[in-house]
Parts: sequence; C-alpha cells; structure tokens
Amino acid sequence: MKEQCLWHATSPEPAPQFEALEGERMADVVVVGGGITGLSTALHLAESGVDVSLVEAGDIPSGGSGRNVGLVNAGLWIPPDDILKALGEKDGERANAILGGAPKEVFALIGRHGIECHATQTGTLHLAHNGKGEQDLARRAEQLARRGAPVELLEDEGCWQKVGTKQIRCALLDRRAGTINPAGYTRGLARAASAAGARLHTHSPAQGVTREGDDWRVATPRGSVRAPRVVVATNAYTEDDWNQVKEHFFPGHFFQVASKPLSEEVAGDILPERQGAWDTRMVLSSMRRDSEGRLILGSLGKGDGRPQAYVRCWADRIQRHYFPQLGAVEWETTWTGKIAFTPDHTLRIFEPAPGILGVSGYNGRGVTTGTVVGKGFAHYLVTGKDDLLPLPISSPEPIKVKPLWSSGYEGGFTLYHAGQCLRVLI
Repeated sequence: MKEQCLWHATSPEPAPQFEALEGERMADVVVVGGGITGLSTALHLAESGVDVSLVEAGDIPSGGSGRNVGLVNAGLWIPPDDILKALGEKDGERANAILGGAPKEVFALIGRHGIECHATQTGTLHLAHNGKGEQDLARRAEQLARRGAPVELLEDEGCWQKVGTKQIRCALLDRRAGTINPAGYTRGLARAASAAGARLHTHSPAQGVTREGDDWRVATPRGSVRAPRVVVATNAYTEDDWNQVKEHFFPGHFFQVASKPLSEEVAGDILPERQGAWDTRMVLSSMRRDSEGRLILGSLGKGDGRPQAYVRCWADRIQRHYFPQLGAVEWETTWTGKIAFTPDHTLRIFEPAPGILGVSGYNGRGVTTGTVVGKGFAHYLVTGKDDLLPLPISSPEPIKVKPLWSSGYEGGFTLYHAGQCLRVLI
C-alpha cells in the first residue's frame, strides 16, 4: 500500500506549471494560498478586470484542496437550527442560504470552464449507524426541508439500494450535492484563473506581509508583490508566525484508504449511483467510489506516520462491516490531509488588519465553502459589499488553548480507531 494521494495520481486535469515569483511586482490584490479559496478569489477577481497576483508555497494543489474526500456538500457540518444557535438568527440563516447553494456554484464553475474532475451530481448520503443516528437524520431532514432543500429520508429497501449494505437502514439523501476529484477541480480553477488574467506563482511561499505606505508588501524568497489589498487563504495549512489566520482554528486531520479498482461484477451494488457518503458515528467513516470503481474509506485522524498494519486493519474492519460481499480487499494507497476546526464548528471571516482579509475554520467542508468564500471575497473587493460571503466580515477573538483542542481531538480519534481495530467498537 503506497502513501500517495489518489486524487493527484488520477486527476484528469494535468498539473499546472507556473513560475516562481521573481523580482518586484505591483498588483491591485495579492492572494496568499493556491487552494480552492485562493484560486476562486483570483478567478473571480480576474474576471472582473482586477489585476491580481497569487503566491503559493508548493504546487497546485499541495494542501487540503487536493487531499479531501471530494464531497460537494451543502451547508455546514452542524444542522441548520444549530447554526442559528451558534451565529444568531440573521447570520445563521445567511450562512444556511449561501452555503446551501454552494454546490450549485461549484458545478457552475465546472461547467463554465470545462473543468475535468469526474464530477457527479447524484447527491450525497448521510448514513445512520444506529437508532440515535436515525433520530439525528430525521431532525436534520425536517430542518432542511423546512428551508426548501431537496432532501429525502431513505429507509429500509430504498436505503439499501442506494448504499449497498443492510448494515444501514436509514440515510439522508441531499440532491443538491455530489462528488469530484478535488485535485482535478483545484487544477481546473488554476487553469481558468490564469486564462482570465490572474498571475499565479508556485513555489513562492509568503515570508511576511509588511506595510509600505498605502500598500502591503508580500515577500517571497526571490521576489515580492505590493498591493493595497491582500487575501490570506491558507486555512488549515497556516504555519508561519506572521500569519494571524493560525490564531483562528486548531488543526485536525483526515486520512483515507483506497482499494484497487473493483469491477462492477464484484462491487456494482455498492453506491451504484456514485454518491459520496459518511456515517453518524462520533468519529465518522466516509465512503465513496471513484471513476475507476475504487472503494475509498476515510475517517478523522492521522494516517501518515502510523504503521500500515494499523491503517489496513481499520480499513478491513470498516469494509467487512459495511460491505462483506467484497470479501478480502486489496488496498492500493493511503493519504492524509489537514482540517481547520473551530470550537463551534462554524467558519470565521475577518480582517486582521486594514486591507487584509482572512478566513479559517471550514470544519471539513472546504470544496464548497472555499468556492463561495472566494467568490464573496472578490465581490467585496470590487464593490465593497460583503453580502455574497456566508458571514459578515467580523473581528473574532483568537481561539484559546489551541494545543489542547488539537491533542484532545487527535487522542480521541486514535482511541476510537483502536477500539474499532480491536472489535470493541464498530
């Protein structure tokens, strides 16, 4: 089993080639970070005629934008009414509405720019793993339906046909959603942004942002860009001390394991419509099929650095529980990505200094949230209005005791997975 991101290896969009930033440049806006948020920002700005430069520390993609599950989900992690409790009624319903429409924005970009990313639009499935999970899904379904979302609570035979296992008797189908190869999507955004006129520079890590007159200067090892406005779109991969985004999330991880391609004769009844799925466990399991028929399982926590026997044992346990009809499965590759968590499971959009915009805390919903935040940032920079952003621009307090949050999450994930491997939990 190789430690390699499947999405990078199977992306139908070729890896884009951009030069590192050299020398001094001027721009209207500098974007730091070449993931989905940064590229969506650059693309929408360039389409509005704004002179925009983007700097990325590695290749595109190098962070979570190319390493996630590839679910094009609607909304935030928590149910709509819980979002209102966390954010207040006005801001909560704003977030529900904009993020509820986010899959439509993603698929519109894919269609408009001809992005090759194996997109499906057959929805996603939230799977109830026990009676409590069924109650949770019923509550979510009622709240979403009340807001006009095209969701359906599937039970028994209807559920089994969509999922391919009788271990689940209830699932919530959200028809707004779908799946993509996230590396392909991110590469396609880069191609589109470049074609629209954005100047993209890879292998150009931002080493600091300093004030120079009315402008900000973003320095890289071999050059710099000066502009009056800066967008910092580094999210879960924020590490530098100068970058204040790191104060507004605590890092977590999500690992995945992919099988070798499975024939339709063997696995055709498993997620036959290619919906992505995840369950209601405290430490969830995700599952989907890719364009070549692989079964891809994932869960919260680190996989890299763990013994392969541990990762393989976990994957075997989940596969044999949900899909025993497959028999023994040969696992081909495994990889891990980072997630930016916040204590209330909602994102933060803020202005750490005049002229600088930042965002953090997608809590595992980066494909859709990053896309609409990028569009909203561009709209704000062009018009001065923040109404396309999921939340108003605010001044949140830094998250306290971040190391305790991170270690608590990771320790809990590890114990849970160990219990699954030892057959104490499932």
